[in-house]
Amino acid sequence: MKIILNNKTEEITGFEKITVTELLKFKNFTFKMLVVRINNRIIKKEEFDESVIYEGDNVMVLHLISGG
Repeated sequence: MKIILNNKTEEITGFEKITVTELLKFKNFTFKMLVVRINNRIIKKEEFDESVIYEGDNVMVLHLISGG
């Protein structure tokens, strides 16, 4: 399936749909503080397992870094 991930077209092989949790594992996003949007809707961390990404969806995964 093809999605737009962080403003780039991505081919996600082996899936017709994928949850946010599965996408994060598939793309190896391991940062602790992540903000995820699907089609401009912010997905809460507790919704990652239930939130499904479909063909053509626009997904943004941003990692937050704190420091001093």
